[in-house]
Amino acid sequence: MSATATPIAHQERYESMDLLRGVALLGILVMNIQAFAMPMAAYFNPTALGDRGQADFYVWAFSHLFFDQKFMTIFSWLFGAGIVLMTARLRDDAPAGQAAPSVKPAAFHYRRMLALLVFGLIHAYLIWDGDILVLYAICGAIVYPFRKLRPLLLVALGLLSLSIGSSLMIAGGFYIPKGGPEMIQEFQEFWAPTAEQLQRETLAFQGGWLAQMPVRGANALEFHTSDIWLWGLWRAAGNMLIGMALLKWRVVTAELQQNFYRDLTVIGFGFGLPLIAGGVVSMNAHSWETFYSFFISGQFNYWASLLVALGWVGFTISLWHVGFARGLAARLIAVGRTAFSGYILTSLICTFIFYGHGLGLYMRVSRLGQLGVTLGVWIALLILAPLWLERFRFGPLEWLWRTLTYGERQPFRRERHSSRDWPQISTGAS
Repeated sequence: MSATATPIAHQERYESMDLLRGVALLGILVMNIQAFAMPMAAYFNPTALGDRGQADFYVWAFSHLFFDQKFMTIFSWLFGAGIVLMTARLRDDAPAGQAAPSVKPAAFHYRRMLALLVFGLIHAYLIWDGDILVLYAICGAIVYPFRKLRPLLLVALGLLSLSIGSSLMIAGGFYIPKGGPEMIQEFQEFWAPTAEQLQRETLAFQGGWLAQMPVRGANALEFHTSDIWLWGLWRAAGNMLIGMALLKWRVVTAELQQNFYRDLTVIGFGFGLPLIAGGVVSMNAHSWETFYSFFISGQFNYWASLLVALGWVGFTISLWHVGFARGLAARLIAVGRTAFSGYILTSLICTFIFYGHGLGLYMRVSRLGQLGVTLGVWIALLILAPLWLERFRFGPLEWLWRTLTYGERQPFRRERHSSRDWPQISTGAS
């Protein structure tokens, strides 16, 4: 009799990966909140909306240094690691004589990515155009054949992919200024929107859901037909390949010595943060000029964010190893186990707060106020995720995704529930 594919059981999970995933989900919101509350130009350019005071700039700089691209990188690493774990669970490399799975790993994986793609398209066009799920579904499909490679080769291919994305960005910095007045104007208006553009977008997002549709749809379509291929794919796929290597090296599973994670923290933050700060200084020295700032100085953060992301991994696991804030860690693990549902819930909460079908606070909340909203959402997720897992095996969207992937209804409710059913962590120290 052949073995059947089944979801990963609780005891087979790596708690450290759930912890990192929970931290990454919360960290990503520090950046995403800016895209919920303001035009995307303000995400990249602190001068896009004019002079909004020193506090506004300092919040942008803090977010840029510690959060921008760092937690998206960690999420991509974990996504790549998850591909290796999932296919290993299906015993793709089962020894001779061991029962073969009834579900072929490739068919299983691509069905999983197709379901994620559908979720992403619904999210992007009906809820929020800053969706990342479509990108992950496409990249997950691309990197799957490389999962069995040796770690060093995976890292080399990942860095090659990142280099292609970086090269395309640099080339854009030289090509677009020579592309004619219309191309130049279009990009300059992306970097620093005109008053008319700001008014049009503000009215749309302060309006009802139907009024938002044309702008949301246009933004999502532009990303899916242009940006995803020129920038997003190379970075996300490259990081997924690196994430596969980090799993095989046992970095993200917290199985290495505590000193390793301490050194990773020091090296990642110690080298990465000064480089990113140098990029900010460089942009300011060039008066935030459109093409230099976005395409050339942007390379500081593009590459150094990898170091800072490693610093965050080292810092998180170091604290976990010594048992610091175990109650908070357990809640973060619960957030990590419900990250898909938490990601969509975050979009629903934030679009309700900032868009016209809810409170309509778009363009009415300062960056400092946005951090307050972010903290509130963090607290909500940290409370709700453990409460949910007391009663249910998976987050609601995790359950639906699993059901679609496995082709049969998955168990949802726990047979019995108590506070002991949600994550009880160990330090994982070796």
